[in-house]
Amino acid sequence: MEVVPEVRPETWTELLEVLAATDWPQVHGLRTQLVYRGLTSAGRPLRTSLSRLAAAPGDIEHHLVRNFRKYARSWLSPTDSVWDWLSLGQHHGLPTRLLDWTFSPYVALHFATAVQSAYDTDGVVWCVDYSSVHQHLPAKLGEVLRNEGADVFTTELLADAVPDMASFDGLAGETGPFAVFFEPPSLDDRIVNQAAVFSVLAGSWDGLDEWLGEHPGVARRVVVPAELKWEARDRLDQANVTERVLFPGLDGLALWLRRYYGPRPAR
Repeated sequence: MEVVPEVRPETWTELLEVLAATDWPQVHGLRTQLVYRGLTSAGRPLRTSLSRLAAAPGDIEHHLVRNFRKYARSWLSPTDSVWDWLSLGQHHGLPTRLLDWTFSPYVALHFATAVQSAYDTDGVVWCVDYSSVHQHLPAKLGEVLRNEGADVFTTELLADAVPDMASFDGLAGETGPFAVFFEPPSLDDRIVNQAAVFSVLAGSWDGLDEWLGEHPGVARRVVVPAELKWEARDRLDQANVTERVLFPGLDGLALWLRRYYGPRPAR
């Protein structure tokens, strides 16, 4: 497996320039086809909550989703696709095979700098070209995107093509493991404000970082040095990229105030 390329900016300006990814293909001016995922520690792999929960995730996934659908039915209407249920479950902490991403590098930076106890550790923002990832789709799913004139899926598009996880994983027999990026339904303001995107890997329970490493040119890692985290956090607060905005409601407000007014070591 090849190592995903890594960049380590030393200043806030360099960090923004790297995340702008102007050396990657641009569409519609400076708009890219990138999604981002921020992690507080650069050493954390891209493993899903379901793969961390069980040694054999495939043995319990169906039971988790079945029971979640049974007890949470009043929270999702009128659709009943497994993709909507997975989105709802992921959004509320159910262990799933999904990973959270965002279209916004600033939102990703928030999650890379949100935990002050990790400020002595380098963070990371993963940057992935979802259009390039989707060049490796099996023919059936690739045709769905071409017919729709889209670069990223919705839950509706996935439900029409692969209505259950068995048929989704079955397509990996054609291409080997493949990754899909899709936009969840706008269940609440949190998903909207975070510009949320989900990824899902078919045919493998290995971390998505392993799949990305096997497909050169689709991803890079932008390290957020520990010594840069405080400045990045201050800049994000100044730009109103905070828990109060990304988690609308009293819980987000409390998270923001606890972090903003918490103890701060001298720099």
